[in-house]
Amino acid sequence: MKKLQILGTGCAKCAKLAQTTEEAAQSLGLAYEMEKVTDLRKIMAFGVIMTPALVVDGVVKASGRVPSSEEIKTLLQ
Repeated sequence: MKKLQILGTGCAKCAKLAQTTEEAAQSLGLAYEMEKVTDLRKIMAFGVIMTPALVVDGVVKASGRVPSSEEIKTLLQ
C-alpha cells in the first residue's frame, strides 16, 4: 500500500493536488492511504519550502506546483 501525503495549508492548489492525486491513484488501481499534512513544522521537516507538495512513501515527488494527472501517475508507479 502506498502512503500518499499532500503537504499544504489547505489552499486551492493543495485541494487540487489532493483531488488529482486521488484520481490518478484510483485510475491506476493502487492501494493507497492519503494524508493531508497542514502543520507547517511537519511540512518543513520534509524540506519543502513551497506548497503544495506530493510525498509518496516518504519521498517528496513534487513541490510548489500541481503536476498533471499523467505526471502524477508516473510519480506513483
